[in-house]
This record gives sequence, structure tokens and C-alpha cells, in this order.
Amino acid sequence: MEFRTLTYFLAVVQEKSISQAAKILHISQPALSRQLKQLETELGTKLFNRGHREIHLTEEGTYLANRGKKILSLVDKTIKNITTETEVAGEITIGGGETKSMKLVAKIIDDLVERYPELKVNLYSGNADDVLEKLEQGLIDFGLVIDPVEKQKYAYKKLPAADQWGLLIRQDHFLASKKSIIPADLLDVPLYVSSQTYNNNKISEWFGGSLDSLHIIGTYNLLYNASLMVGQGVAGALCIAGIIDTANINLTFIPLQPELKSGINIIWKKEQKLSRAGEIFIKYLEKV
Repeated sequence: MEFRTLTYFLAVVQEKSISQAAKILHISQPALSRQLKQLETELGTKLFNRGHREIHLTEEGTYLANRGKKILSLVDKTIKNITTETEVAGEITIGGGETKSMKLVAKIIDDLVERYPELKVNLYSGNADDVLEKLEQGLIDFGLVIDPVEKQKYAYKKLPAADQWGLLIRQDHFLASKKSIIPADLLDVPLYVSSQTYNNNKISEWFGGSLDSLHIIGTYNLLYNASLMVGQGVAGALCIAGIIDTANINLTFIPLQPELKSGINIIWKKEQKLSRAGEIFIKYLEKV
């Protein structure tokens, strides 16, 4: 008995009609009838009782239908395991801060789970300090972090992407008409800044001095709540582009000048023994 013939038989079982199954299988009804007759002859038993509107399985036909589904399922799984080198299951956990570069990671994950449907990918959101802490504790497998980061402590891959820094303000703010923001523009402007230590240092370098000379009224670890403060006119927020969608709201994002960008990295612990799923994730990452 060929797998093709078994597939034809199961299609008829599902549709309860030879004519309807023939349409789905894209073969003629006489050709399908001949295949089924040959199958009955080969097995030496009757598989169907043909009624006026529907066909009904005999006891032997019911047995073959049940076993046939398991056979084809095993064949399909075996083929997948061979063509994907080995079956990959389990789970990995990726931690990351707010960055539009997560879309790139999402594309990698999409490709990964399409090929390995048994794999689960968990996500954890937090700023870089949170992500590094969870990575050290072994609670996540990979971290998506913005430069600068102490890369000598970690294995890492640099993504082909960078985040642009700027000022998030209300559209009626006196700076809203500017094409870019220079350090002098920020003097005496109430600001929220990221609580991430490294990012603040990067802003300090751009500003050309200590942030103490700025009117910083608070910090944030994730931007959404800070954006609500900005929307109320409480302050502006120094942040990276693309986190808050300013379309159809009363906020606008203005890039810093000189341009300030931060690279994006996927990091993991050097001494950590990665699971098979983790190794596969890195292979997909390398393709990027």
C-alpha cells in the first residue's frame, strides 16, 4: 500500500464523499474510485458501504482510518526531523529593553518557530540593568541591550541596527518646531531621563558635561509612563526613537544634533552551557 493511496483513502473518509474528495485531491472521480477499489483488492476486504448521499466505513475501514492517520502523522514527523537535522523542542527566554530593533529579533524568532514548532520563546521586558541582573541570575538565556555594555563579560552578537536618541515633547512645546535638538536647547527644560546608568553617561558625553546642569525632574525605566507625563506637559523625555508611536497623538520626537546613536547587541553568559534550542537561536542570529 502506497502512502499516496492511504492519503486518498483518508480524504474520502474526511469528506464522506468520493466526488468531494476528488475535488480536494485535484483528481478525477473515476481515477479516485479506481484507487479505492485497488486498495480494497490489495487488502482483501471491503472498506466502504456506499450510500445514496454518503459513504460509510465498514469495521475494517474504520480500523484502517484510525491507523492510517497515525501512520501519516509519523511519516510527516519523520520527514520533518530528517530535513531539520534534529527535532528541537524546549524553550528559551529573551530579555530586552524598549527598542524598535526587537522587530529584527521577532523576525528571527518567527523563522525559528516556523521550522521548529515545538520550540517556545519567552520574552521578558525591562531596561538594561534589569536584563543584566536576570542574565546573571540565570533567569533569562539572552539579553537584548543597547550600547554601551561591558561586552568583555559576555558572549555577544552585534545586530545590524542602531537606535537614535532624541527629545520627546508635546507638539505645542516651544521646541517642537525645531528639526533637531542641540545641547543648549535643553537648558532649563524640565526633563525625564532614562535611569539606565550607561545611557545617562552617553547623554553626558553628548551634552559635553555633567547632567547636573540640566533640569532633570525624574527618571524612567520604561518609556510609556514617562510619555504620559510628557503628554500632560509635565516635562520632555530624552529617549530613543520608535518606542512611542507619535502618529495621531499630541507628541513629537526630535533627534539630537550632533547625531547620537546606540548600537544593539544580543548577549549571553560566556560560561553558560546553552541548550540545543539556544544554539539554534544563535545560528539563526548569525544569518542576520
